[in-house]
Amino acid sequence: MNARFTLDGSDALEGHLAQTCQAVLGGVQALIPSSSLDALVLGGGYGRGQGGVLRSATGDRPYNDLEFYVFTRGNVLLNEHRYRSPLQKLGDQLSPAAGLHVEFKIYSRDKLRTGAVSMFTYDLLSGHRLILGNRDLLRGCEHHLRADQIPLHEATRLLFNRCSGLLLAKDLLRQQTLTAAQTDFVARNLAKAQLALGDAVLAVHGQYHWDCRERHARLKKLASAEILPWLPEVRQLHATGVEFKLHPRVTSAAKPALQEQHCEVSKLACQLWLWLESHRLKHPFATVRDYALSPLSKCPESSRWRNALLNLRTFKLPAVFDGRIFSYPRERLLNALSLLLWDNETLTEVALRQYLQKNLQADSAAWPDLLRAYQTIWQNYG
Repeated sequence: MNARFTLDGSDALEGHLAQTCQAVLGGVQALIPSSSLDALVLGGGYGRGQGGVLRSATGDRPYNDLEFYVFTRGNVLLNEHRYRSPLQKLGDQLSPAAGLHVEFKIYSRDKLRTGAVSMFTYDLLSGHRLILGNRDLLRGCEHHLRADQIPLHEATRLLFNRCSGLLLAKDLLRQQTLTAAQTDFVARNLAKAQLALGDAVLAVHGQYHWDCRERHARLKKLASAEILPWLPEVRQLHATGVEFKLHPRVTSAAKPALQEQHCEVSKLACQLWLWLESHRLKHPFATVRDYALSPLSKCPESSRWRNALLNLRTFKLPAVFDGRIFSYPRERLLNALSLLLWDNETLTEVALRQYLQKNLQADSAAWPDLLRAYQTIWQNYG
């Protein structure tokens, strides 16, 4: 267990985070009976001892999310049905005093022991803080420490989520002016994307590591059998992303500067996206339209019948008739992201707009409705 939440945060910040963890524990214990609650684990950057430290005139402040994993006994799906909403409300209640967003994920020891390696499980096993539970909680889960076993679709998922952040930032940058909070949102998502570009490259090469500093050291030394002309730029942006992760800052950049940076990061992300997906799916994609409009399954690792159940749960009866019932719902987002983020002609071409409207089951083919539908699906399949 890590002794600290941050690398170099003040004692006051460390104490604040410790008090927040105890408040979270009390809230969780009030919601979930001891007979069902197995453990409470803090993951993410603060769980690994690398949480962000925001320097301010009033002292060090937290910045990143607090990611708690609630390990329960019994069926995970049933426990999610019982406790997901109450835990979400608890997080909303505790977040203002914590000074950052508090979020929960319900899990179980049995699911972790029998489950396949993912980027999330690797990070969790590699570094976490046990708030409640037996120290032997994760015994038998050591296979998750094999970073070289992280599958390629995990690299896609990482890049997809960070590029979804770029899409939301793009939406804000379409406005005439930005508030201070919106400016911070854009800058934060640019930094997350900068970090993710390098992290995805490392994951593809089996060299991902839980420590962001070690990841950057590996990225600088990475020798690839392929010619990757964009790799030097990825390394440069990754260094910026690491610094922001450990020492975030509130930006005072003007909107034009943010637009320029967004264009730079998005262009590089597009190149890396096409490289990664061509590599993963063993099919060359020359453009984002090639990718988005290809009938090729983007999530071949998923079960067709489970996909059908998920589509019925998410999209109800219309899912039966739109030809995607056996495709994992995230495929809709992968295709839509490619067009909405990178194809600037999408909203001027009727056929593409109609494709996106049907793909996302949006109310209309207008940008606000398409983006709203995208976010709704992303909440469950990000």
